[in-house]
Amino acid sequence: MSQTSSPPNRFRLSVGDLTQLVHGTSRSEDAKMMVEGFASLGEAQKGDVTFYTDVKHAAALRQTKATVILVPEDWESEQLGVAFIRVVSPTAAFDLVVDRYGRQAPAFKAGIHPTAVISDSVTFNAAKVCIGAHAVIEQGAIIGDGATIGASSYVGHDVTIGKDTKLHAQVTIQDGCVIGDRVILHSGVVIGADGFGYEFEAGRHRKVKQRGIVQVDADVEIGANSTVDRARYGRTWIGAGTKIDNLVQIGHNVVIGRHCILVACVAIAGSVVIADYVVIGAQAGIAGHVTIGPQARLGARCGVTKDLPGGQSYLGFPAVPAEKEKRKLAGVSRLEKLNARVRALEKMLEKLA
Repeated sequence: MSQTSSPPNRFRLSVGDLTQLVHGTSRSEDAKMMVEGFASLGEAQKGDVTFYTDVKHAAALRQTKATVILVPEDWESEQLGVAFIRVVSPTAAFDLVVDRYGRQAPAFKAGIHPTAVISDSVTFNAAKVCIGAHAVIEQGAIIGDGATIGASSYVGHDVTIGKDTKLHAQVTIQDGCVIGDRVILHSGVVIGADGFGYEFEAGRHRKVKQRGIVQVDADVEIGANSTVDRARYGRTWIGAGTKIDNLVQIGHNVVIGRHCILVACVAIAGSVVIADYVVIGAQAGIAGHVTIGPQARLGARCGVTKDLPGGQSYLGFPAVPAEKEKRKLAGVSRLEKLNARVRALEKMLEKLA
């Protein structure tokens, strides 16, 4: 049995019952086969269920030791000696299995740890929030029902935290910031640190005061050790449903639209505007005061120096439409052969001279 299916994740389920769980279809002769765990194609062992979605994993599919494989509905079966369950989305179906039988996060349990430090002026219902050890909540804060404030987290003066929002351990939310409902902030997130603003005067850097806030709308998730700086004035604003990976830096007065995806190590300078449904790949950098249109897609390590229209894919530094960058890279890859041809022609000309 694979490591992923060892206790406490061990279970025992027939293929017939598994088919019902994932809303799929399978062969009747496989219905009584038993599944006892789950794993990836490469790690699965006898008794495991796994999933297959992409032809680039075809080699792993042929070599897998899994007992059951979740496959797309239109997949043509290969005779691998295993059972198949056809589903609309193998990834989503596999998630159903993991959600049901994988390790479960601790359920919400209201309560306030005796070491938490909470100002008398905080607005909250003690019977409907969970506040962990050594958390600090300052004057004027408002904590919504169902919220969790993790151990050693800090909630500054006049902060608002919405319903069912979860702060993992050691999250910091500085004064005045507004966090919506059902937001998830992972450990090390800092919301509302000063924006990075200085004016060079008389031979030294003068700090520009940052008096605005950060607003994080509903259903946003921000990964570990990411930072969202407060605005110089007004607000830095993260739109509803946006998902931000670990180690992302968002500068002051940035506006990010709804349902965007920002992958690890993205860095966004101040006053950038990012429209809805934008995807930004890992390690991309965006210069200040530019606008990125809706549904734009930025590849990893893009360097954005000017406004980009929406609905396109971009690559490179400076970022250009993906097809243009691909043609440039293809040309570069041919330079060695081109140089060799030029040298050969030069030698021929020398002989003719």
